[in-house]
Formats: sequence, C-alpha cells, structure tokens
Amino acid sequence: MACPVQFLCRALRTIGLVLFYYTFSIGITFYNKWLMKGFHFPLFMTLVHLTIIFCLSALTRQALQCWTGKPRIVLSWTIYLKKVAPTAIATALDIGLSNWSFLFITISLYTMTKSSAVLFILFFSLVFKLEEPNPFLILVVVLISVGLFMVTFKSTQFNLEGFIMVLLASFIGGIRWTLTQVLMQKAELGLQNPIDTMYHLQPLMFLGLFPLFLFNEGLSLSTSEKLFRVSELSTLLYSLFTLSIGGILAFGLGFSEFLLVSRTSSLTLSISGIFKEVCTLLLATHVMGDKLSPLNWFGFTVCLAGISLHVGLKTYYSKNRGPSLRQLSSKSPELELPLLQQTAYEGGDSAADECDDEDEEQEITLH
Repeated sequence: MACPVQFLCRALRTIGLVLFYYTFSIGITFYNKWLMKGFHFPLFMTLVHLTIIFCLSALTRQALQCWTGKPRIVLSWTIYLKKVAPTAIATALDIGLSNWSFLFITISLYTMTKSSAVLFILFFSLVFKLEEPNPFLILVVVLISVGLFMVTFKSTQFNLEGFIMVLLASFIGGIRWTLTQVLMQKAELGLQNPIDTMYHLQPLMFLGLFPLFLFNEGLSLSTSEKLFRVSELSTLLYSLFTLSIGGILAFGLGFSEFLLVSRTSSLTLSISGIFKEVCTLLLATHVMGDKLSPLNWFGFTVCLAGISLHVGLKTYYSKNRGPSLRQLSSKSPELELPLLQQTAYEGGDSAADECDDEDEEQEITLH
C-alpha cells in the first residue's frame, strides 16, 4: 500500500509545484503588461527587478548556508568577468527587450512570438555542440517557423516595432539559455544551484542594461512626475510599491522553476511550459480582450506541435543514448530546501526509493 500512497503524494506535490510555477510565470506577464499602461519606463522597471532579485537571492543563499552549514560559492573576479559576463549581458537584453515590447504589442502576440525562442535555442545548441543533429530537427524548425508565420499573418493587433523587439529578444534568448546551460554544467564553477546562478548574474545584468537605460529613458525618467519630479509622497510610494511587486514576481518565477525541476524533472517543466502558453493565450483573450483569428490560433497550434516534438525528441535521445549533460542528485544537499523537507518527504523516503528509482537523478536542461 505504500507505493500507491507515495505515488499519490508525488502527483499532488507535482501539481502543487506546477500551479506555483504558473502563478509567477503567468502573473508576471500580465502584471508587467498592466504596469506598462501607466508606467512607460520598461528598462528602469527591469533594473529595479534585477536589484530586488539580487537582494532576495542573497538572503536565500544566506538561509541555505545556515541550513546546510556549508559556505556558498563565491567566484573570483577573473572567473566572474570571463565566464559569467556573456551570460549576464545576454540575459539582461532578453528580459529588457521583452519588457520593452509590452509598450507596443498585446500579451497574445508576445506569447506566440516568444515561443519561437526554441528555434534559436536549438540553433545555438547545435553551434555549441550541446545538441546532437538529427533529421527530425528539420521538422521542428519547419513547424515552428510556419506556425509563427500564421500567428502574425493578417493579425488585427499586429505591431511591427513590438514584434521585432520580441523576435530579437527570442534570438538573444537562444544565446542566453545556451550560455546558461554551459555555465551551470561547469562543475568547477559550482553554479549548479540556480539560486547561486541568479545571485551572480544580477550585478552584471544591471551593469549591462544600465547604458541602454540611460540612452533611452534617462532624460525622460529624470523629468517624470511619477518618480524624480513627483509632487506628492504617495505617488512616489505607489510607483515604488508597484515596481517592487514585479521584482518579487520575477524572483518567484526563477525560484518556482528551480523548485519544479529539482523536485520533479526538467521534462515536467518543459511540458508545463507548453500548457502555460495555452493558459496565457486563453486568459489574454478573455481578460485583456486580445483578438485572434482562427488562422492565428492554428498557427500557434502548429508552433506548439513543433515545441512538443522537440521536447519528445530530447526525452527519447536522453533515455536511449544516455545523458549528455551533467547530472545532479535530487537528494543532494545543494538542492535540499527547508520549505520542502518537512512536507514532501515526511515519513516516506524509504518507500519512495523502492517504488521509483527514476527520481534519483534530475537532468539540468535548457528551456
């Protein structure tokens, strides 16, 4: 009887973690779009988010250090600037352009266009030899490309400037996630824990995005009545409060992804991401009033088919050819979290190990 009970506990835990991930992922998309309606400084907003993520990551690292009794990794300046800087700059540009695009396009067009990031991730994975070429990848590229064309074809709410921003963000996102995978796979760096990765990335991301912020928003923000030329304290506090909520959501998104991967698997996160896109589109059409034609919906379905095929291929080849990436034990102290230790594993570790040996290791992949 232990196995069915433990299986039920695992299923409930997985559903809870997926919903936790959906809350932050979908929440920050709609929140940033809502905020951009009255606050037209997306790059400044991103800088505030990066600052909050860095502070929360530092607090989380300190909590983990107190819990495990082991010091957290701190990279030297030479390694930090040489190894981490390219990933940080690519990540900053990806996030900055994505937030910037909300000034011009709808959530639905953003969601569907951003799904093309799989193309660029796949491309750079082949360039860096993280992915083995196979004929099915051509079908993946064709499905996503054709689907993206149908998504934007005769769209009633299409905006070229915003579309180019998202497409550029997707391209840079391909570089970002490829470099992130390389960064986290290097055992000598010790950044396998995403909390440590987030902590080290934020300062360089801030510095990388700051010149672009000064060039585009510096002057207009300095004369804005929402911040620097505010006439009432309540207006200033409200602006800071709304920006801070976005920063907390951004940190929660990264943290929820970490929880989902470390407690289940990277495949669970990939599949959850596909359904998340569908949920986002449905909410955008019903809540935000976005308009999509049947052709746009069909194009998005074709895109999802390509993404699903890509996920299936990665799963198939990882099982039949052996893992090509560095493996981390899910029971490793690096991945143990105080919040989960008392709930997810109370009174059932030995039965879980006997029932399911596949949870012994989780593969870190890019999404």
